[in-house]
Amino acid sequence: MRPVFVYGSLRAGEVNDLSQAARRHGCAPPRWHGVGWVAGTLYDLGDYPALLATGPHRVRGDVYLVDDALLAVMDEIEEYVPGTDCMYQRQPVEVEMDGRTLRCEYYPVAARYLQGLAPLDAQDWVAYRRARDARR
Repeated sequence: MRPVFVYGSLRAGEVNDLSQAARRHGCAPPRWHGVGWVAGTLYDLGDYPALLATGPHRVRGDVYLVDDALLAVMDEIEEYVPGTDCMYQRQPVEVEMDGRTLRCEYYPVAARYLQGLAPLDAQDWVAYRRARDARR
């Protein structure tokens, strides 16, 4: 099982909920490991966010333990193909969790895909999205 940090659409209740994706693909369910934080900046792309791996904020997400089959499903959802030029790249990251760090995989966005977009002044995609949607 590998630790992964999910900050947006793969979080519980979101459009690409990781547990639902595992069920749909017949994979072992992810095991929730806790809440974590990474440095970066969020951007609103509509139904999902982008996380730029630099910036002044700490971004909240969830850490799950997943098997290789579910990691492959995550790659498919994020349209990540190793060795190719993709919007999202799976990379290692140090995640802060309750005063300790855990090395995880995550999917930050390549900066060139954010041209013309304003960064969010938000640390939590789910809280931001819910507030945004309530205003509509």
